[in-house]
Amino acid sequence: MTAIFRFALALLLSSMAMATVALAQSNLRIGLAEDPDVMDPTLARTYVGRIVFASICDKLFDIDDKLAIVPQLALSHETSADGKTVTIKLRPGVTFHDGEAFDAEAAKYSLDRHLTMKGSYRKPDIGVVDSVDVVDPMTIKLNLKQPFSPLLAQLTDRAGMMVSPKAAEAAGDKFGLHPVCAGPYKFVERVQQDRIVVEKFKDYWNKDNVFIDRITYLPVVDGTVRLANLRAGSLELIERVQATDIKTVRDNAKLKLAKAVSLGYAGLQLNLDNGPKASNPLAKNRKVREAFELSIDREALNQVVFNGEFVPGNQWVSPQNPYYQSKFPVPKRDVEKAKALLKEVGVTTPLALDFMVVNGPENRAVAETVQAMAAEAGFDLKIRVTEFATSIKLAEDGDFQLYLFGWSGRTDPDANAYIIQACKAPLNYSHYCDPEVDALHQEARRISDQAGRKAVYEKIAAKVLPGIDGGFLYLWHPQVLIALSERIDGYKQMPDGLVRVIGLRLK
Repeated sequence: MTAIFRFALALLLSSMAMATVALAQSNLRIGLAEDPDVMDPTLARTYVGRIVFASICDKLFDIDDKLAIVPQLALSHETSADGKTVTIKLRPGVTFHDGEAFDAEAAKYSLDRHLTMKGSYRKPDIGVVDSVDVVDPMTIKLNLKQPFSPLLAQLTDRAGMMVSPKAAEAAGDKFGLHPVCAGPYKFVERVQQDRIVVEKFKDYWNKDNVFIDRITYLPVVDGTVRLANLRAGSLELIERVQATDIKTVRDNAKLKLAKAVSLGYAGLQLNLDNGPKASNPLAKNRKVREAFELSIDREALNQVVFNGEFVPGNQWVSPQNPYYQSKFPVPKRDVEKAKALLKEVGVTTPLALDFMVVNGPENRAVAETVQAMAAEAGFDLKIRVTEFATSIKLAEDGDFQLYLFGWSGRTDPDANAYIIQACKAPLNYSHYCDPEVDALHQEARRISDQAGRKAVYEKIAAKVLPGIDGGFLYLWHPQVLIALSERIDGYKQMPDGLVRVIGLRLK
């Protein structure tokens, strides 16, 4: 055997060995439509962040494909007859990623952190909790200020995520740089605008159903580029497939499409009272707002931008939802009436408005379609394309007049409505505030039966929908569209839009 042959053979064997290692360490690459904000469940706000959290931070409860609430880190729960205490039995044998045990003290710590940490976005979710008691090492009791029917639904999301007390205490407000939870995967690294890497946690309580070694989340803002990467094999799964790309996915034998009608909605936030930019006729005159809504054709928007795949809507739940208020149907477009209303109130047209839009081809297409429709009635929308995280900060500061905004949705209608409509609610960037609406929301929270709650939501709809008085113009309900490689087995899409990784395999 010559020296050259031996060298070549050594190179070949080395390459085969490296390939074997690479195959042994299976890596699922997921393309996200944005880069998440802070990876701290107490402080986080973004939908893409929730997708990543689904792999690293288990919750007390989760939902199944029929939207029923099921235990996760909890085993069971019991609500008192007066509705003011909820006792939760916890799952034994659970370990945080730092090796610390999950128990009642840890659960109390996590809930207290959500309630008291400065800047917490979970406090509005579970602010009704007055205190948390440790009953025994694996049981907690939540003492409520009043009955709160959405509580368990809130605990299926970030408010129910449990964090390691030891790690959280050590990191303080920097916990989001290296989150430590009790999910199937543990955090490895994050490079802003580039990647988030997690790896399988060997001591996970349900480890027998975790089959992939590593997951890399990659923010790819452009939907066309995301799909191109999936088709090329550099990604195995992408979220938010563009509706116009559905046929491309279906026609590719190497790809699969998972879909479900979303619990969420999208539309326009109107700056009613948030700083100097609220000083305009749209914010101050409900007839101008009525004219603006009349200029929009929701079904045409759905056909033009989403290929007719989405669901036009005008409320915080879709027309298929049991809480939908049929007394307030989707308004029809009426440009002539819109023009007449603007003339009636003496608005000089065209009325220029700053229209903030998160960067992305579908968002830009929506903005341009709405811009063209509104122009026919006398509105001049000045589109301002902004990076996602930046848009949230600008919205908080009131640096907008119209803001194209989407909410990923929750199983309980309270979390779809209160978060936008209540005075000082975290996502109420319009600064709409009506004490009567706040009182109605509190009334709906105290009622447990569906018919009673729906009657209260009808009163809320009567206050916030006509004239867009609530500061939000609901336009459509998306389909959750996930495209994935044929190599992935075991994927099931839930209406909440999250990518659950338990049970997934890579062929």
